[in-house]
Amino acid sequence: MKLTGKRIAYLVDEGFEDLEFWVPLMRLREEGAQVTIVAARMQTYHGKHCLEATPDILASQVSAEDFDSVVVPGGWAPDKLRRYPEVLNLVRGLYQQGKIVAAICHAGSVLISAGIVRGHKATGSTGIKDDLVNAGAEWVDQPAFRDGNLVWGRVVNDIPDFCRELVAALSTSG
Repeated sequence: MKLTGKRIAYLVDEGFEDLEFWVPLMRLREEGAQVTIVAARMQTYHGKHCLEATPDILASQVSAEDFDSVVVPGGWAPDKLRRYPEVLNLVRGLYQQGKIVAAICHAGSVLISAGIVRGHKATGSTGIKDDLVNAGAEWVDQPAFRDGNLVWGRVVNDIPDFCRELVAALSTSG
């Protein structure tokens, strides 16, 4: 198990993309990572396709020092997550400490609001392409890749590539 001992914050809010949430989460657990579901409010959240997720802890109760990485799934949830300073502080803090920050599909909007995409290559749903470019990122139309300590995935169909990049990045970090 490549990720035994790794502590991963996994963000959730209403309208998460079900597969982008659950598939990478299970893949990380399969590799031995300790995955903690983090949210801005303590409640059960519903995915776009009706799966549910309940947070383990609030973003206001944790800090970047508590984790080795953060994963932001896509869907409609990133547009909500980016509104919470405690979520942005967690993402920004992990990035500033050189830890892995991963985003798939619309999740790049959280990284934009955290102010960490400028000068990086980035991908995601074409729906946020202009936002990423306007925030100073270089758009790359690839399924998944790593740029520094950022791991990017494009869309649902690219989840296998995203998971491979994420596991590889975490297994060689810190």
